[in-house]
This record gives sequence, structure tokens and C-alpha cells, in this order.
Amino acid sequence: MRVLITGTMGFIGFHLANRLLADGHFVTGYDAMTDYYDPQLKQARLDILRRRNGFTPVIARLEDMATLERTAEEAQPDVIVHLAAQAGVRYSIEHPRTYVDSNLVGSFNVLEVARQLKPKHLLCASTSSIYGGNEVMPFREIDKADLPITLYAATKKAMEAMAHSYAHLWNIPTTCFRFFTVYGPWGRPDMALFKFVDAICKDRPIEIYGMGEMKRDFTYIDDLIEAIVRLIGLPPEPGKPVAGGIDTLSGVAPWRTVNIAGGTPIGLLEFVEAIERALGRPAEKILLPMQMGDVRETFADHHLLEALTGYRPSTTVEVGVKAFVDWYRGHYGI
Repeated sequence: MRVLITGTMGFIGFHLANRLLADGHFVTGYDAMTDYYDPQLKQARLDILRRRNGFTPVIARLEDMATLERTAEEAQPDVIVHLAAQAGVRYSIEHPRTYVDSNLVGSFNVLEVARQLKPKHLLCASTSSIYGGNEVMPFREIDKADLPITLYAATKKAMEAMAHSYAHLWNIPTTCFRFFTVYGPWGRPDMALFKFVDAICKDRPIEIYGMGEMKRDFTYIDDLIEAIVRLIGLPPEPGKPVAGGIDTLSGVAPWRTVNIAGGTPIGLLEFVEAIERALGRPAEKILLPMQMGDVRETFADHHLLEALTGYRPSTTVEVGVKAFVDWYRGHYGI
């Protein structure tokens, strides 16, 4: 199988490309070396992928339509997985235009490429942040998600809507998956786990927002990748919804959206305790109020994912945090 993945220097794109290459597929990776976080970490991921047979890297922005079109034409992908995006809830408050350029213009360009090439399946990364102001838990894909509270979430919601229109107009089988606080080895430095481990190892206090009362449906990276790989082989088929009224399959397009998470929210202080056990040392904690754009809890309904794939993320925080700590110590020599 030939796969075009956007965002292969990123955390999730790197792991997905690595998995697909290990499974014997051919991967064209398209990504830009932006400075949102340490470019050396992105370069290290890319260096690993370059050593794999079947990998072709292209370094360019999604907004560069000419290069994206040329790359896709040369790759002739059976499947496109669109993971590249400007991530980060808080960063979107300070740098909104970056999100419009990457998540709207960039995603539009990917959709145009899909229209031209007609892949067997287009898969696009969305986010749990889409649920925004929803108060009913767990978050079900069939619930309305019309109240985003950050521009990041709004751009991802717009991406889902644009993907639906293209699926309808051009008959492109499309799955949008909503990620819930993904963590693990090679994770992003702006995420809580990386920041906490780095601070504790360097004898700095950690800042815990929401006075430690927030909860997150943490998803370990290997679980996420397994779910994506299974969904790749399940393009939406019109008129064939999953039984039970839980499917988001569109009535007018080969399109659906799926949560990827285990449905087991963990308190932030419990998460920190797992970090302390993995490091073998306590953290100095500073409890702070919630920040602008934060939500108190995320909690995924996992039943659609399980009905489609027979799979549900199940790696415990204890196991996942230890795997990250082991990677961090090895990568940084600590």
C-alpha cells in the first residue's frame, strides 16, 4: 500500500509512518520544519524515518500547493492521512493566524489533492477540543459540537465540515478522528507530560492548572496508532452504518468521525503521581487556576471505535508514563 502522510516530523505522524513502514508499506512523508517547538526533536524523528526502507520525505508547508500537488502526483497514494496541523490550545490564543494558515488553508489544499487523486480513503486528524462547551459526558460523536471555545478547536471543526463537503461532492471516503490527549515517547515538549518530566528532572517546580482538579482521557501513542491503522482499512460506505444508532456515517456522503480514546478519564494529580513513581522522585507542585481555553474534563465515548475496529485503547497511565520517562532519559542522557 502507498500512503501519503502529512506531518511525519510530528509526534503522531512519526509514529504512524514508523508503524506503516514496519508493516511493509510505502510512505511519503510531507511536513515543514517549523519552530513551534524544538526543531532538533523533529529532525531526530525524521532521521529515524530516513533510515527505513520505503520512506520518501518532502520538506514543505501545506500552504505550498504546487509542492503538495507534485508530491501527491509522484506518490500516487492509495491512502492519505492528514495529520499536519498547528496544534496547541493556548498557542492559538496568541498566534491565531498560524492556525488559519495551517489548519484551514493547509487542510483545503489536502482536500484539493484528494479530489484530484481519488484515494481509497482519506483520514484527517481532529481533536477532542471540538467538544468545547459540551457538558454531557462522555463526549459522543453523534452529539453536537458547535461550541468551540478556542480558535484551534474552531479550525478543526471547520476542517471536519470541509472534509464532509468534499466527501459529498467528489465521493471521497473520509474518516475524521478526534484525538484525546495523546502522550508517549517522542511526544511534544509543549504537552504536560514532557513539561512535567523535564521540570522534575531539572529540579524545577511544575505548574498544575485548574488547581489539580482537571481530568483528561489520556491516550497512549501506541494505542492511537493501532486504532488509526485499523481505521485505514475501513473507509466509510454509504448506507452501511454500525448498528445501534451510534454511527456518525453521513446520510449524504461517505464520511464519518470517530473518537480515539479509551474512555477512562484520569485526574491530573493522579497523572502527576504516576510521573513521580516513574522518576522515583517527588515533584514540587504549584497549583494555579484554569487558563483561558481550558476545559475541566475530557471523556470520550469509545463505543463507535470499538464497534468499527474491535479495538479500544487500554494502556494504563502507569505503563505509558514509564515508557515516556524511559525514552526521555535515554534520548537526553539523563
